[in-house]
Amino acid sequence: MKKTIAFMMVALLCLSQMVLSPAQVQSASEFDANRLRVAYSVDPDGLDPQRTVAASTFQVTSNIYDTLVKVTPAGELQPGLAESWEVSEDGLQITFKLVEGKQFHNGEPFNAQAVVNSFERLKEEDSPRAKDYQNIIEMEAVSEYEVRFTTEELDVDLPSKFAYAWTAIVETGVADSLRTQPVGTGSYRLVEWTPQERILLEAYEGALTQAKIRTVEMRNIPDPQARVLAMQSGEVDFMSISGEQRPLVETISGYQVIANPMNGIQLMPMNQENEYLKDPQVRRAIAMAVNKESLIEHIFADDGQKIGSHYPPILANYVDLSEYIPYDVEGAKQLMEEAGYGDGFKLKMYLPKDYQMYVDAGQVIAEELKQLKIQVEIEVVEWAYWLENVYQGRQYDLTVVGHTGRLDSYQWLARYHSESPENYFNYSNERVDEILETVSQIQDATERDVLYQELQTILAEEVPAVYIQSPAQLMAMREEIQGYETYPIDIMPYSDLSYR
Repeated sequence: MKKTIAFMMVALLCLSQMVLSPAQVQSASEFDANRLRVAYSVDPDGLDPQRTVAASTFQVTSNIYDTLVKVTPAGELQPGLAESWEVSEDGLQITFKLVEGKQFHNGEPFNAQAVVNSFERLKEEDSPRAKDYQNIIEMEAVSEYEVRFTTEELDVDLPSKFAYAWTAIVETGVADSLRTQPVGTGSYRLVEWTPQERILLEAYEGALTQAKIRTVEMRNIPDPQARVLAMQSGEVDFMSISGEQRPLVETISGYQVIANPMNGIQLMPMNQENEYLKDPQVRRAIAMAVNKESLIEHIFADDGQKIGSHYPPILANYVDLSEYIPYDVEGAKQLMEEAGYGDGFKLKMYLPKDYQMYVDAGQVIAEELKQLKIQVEIEVVEWAYWLENVYQGRQYDLTVVGHTGRLDSYQWLARYHSESPENYFNYSNERVDEILETVSQIQDATERDVLYQELQTILAEEVPAVYIQSPAQLMAMREEIQGYETYPIDIMPYSDLSYR
């Protein structure tokens, strides 16, 4: 029984492989060096990087837009649309010197005023990232290619905040249509987007970083077996895969699998607005009843690393809290009795349909919680529903999801501030608020490290979520593709890729 789930998944895929004709398999060796065909599972919720929180959107828009600051796969900052920058002695101002002679895809000029306009829009009330940039109190176009930002308070991580995909410089002259007709300065321009079907990108000749592959065709294939079949038949050149798919994909002639540690975590958030889940003892009991090792082995196919708090092991300041709450069903039952809930209760779990591993994990957890007499009603919902009603609307009890792509400790942990718009746990702790309100103003790195490590420990103790694992990023691609690297933020720059 130990390997049952993973074995059945591979067996089903192998049976599917048997229906392919020799001609279909042979076609896998053919490719067009001017075209990259990408399979993706989750359609973006629009192509406006300033009006989304979805990683699936940033994976696309990071090719259409540029940011002032870029990040390397190692997490280092480097010039983007800003060729250099300087921070004032008091740390309250940052001045960017911009690259010259660039244009947006529609021919409008890129300059300091375009940057100011773009950040003004990012800070508007209906921007989901507005609160992250409220510390910026003034933006000034000092000259045509120089722009200065002034902050109200010291933020030692300020330069990194200009590297995230949501800080993309957009052409605000067409702001009302950016959701479906994005206009940036990036390596690719949008040719076509047919929702739930495909996205077609074409290399932009005047880009800051010139793409090596002229056309990128992104095909929406939600079903994981269908994606593997498409790769087997040579219809797909590049795609993300799960651990269950890896054994089969590695048998496909002409393809390779690259596995890299991911700057991300996977977890089961618990909404503390719920009358039962607001009790930390109940949350701890639930965490004790979840067998993380089994989930990682059977659902996530042994590719991840168990965690105990909201922080990935790949980053500095990580504290190993993976054993802080042990798997102990009998101990969990005792905690439920002590909390006055020995007879159990009912909870509602919403799971995002487009992420099969989260659906599978949620179903397994629901079965485990029956041991505590907790009855979990599961509803599998579309991704757009999950974003609007679970993440933004906070209308749920339990869910299973992942978080990725923050460059510094503060950005990883800031969502736990009681007033954060991203605090969909409805978690509140005065000490956590105090740390988050002061840590970015502390210039001594050692002192900051101590506070971040304390915050991780508080989360492990109070369990606003069951922290499961930090996953690996598995990418399958043709053997001829080179240049792929994993980034610590939610971007997938196809301009990195080329064919041998």
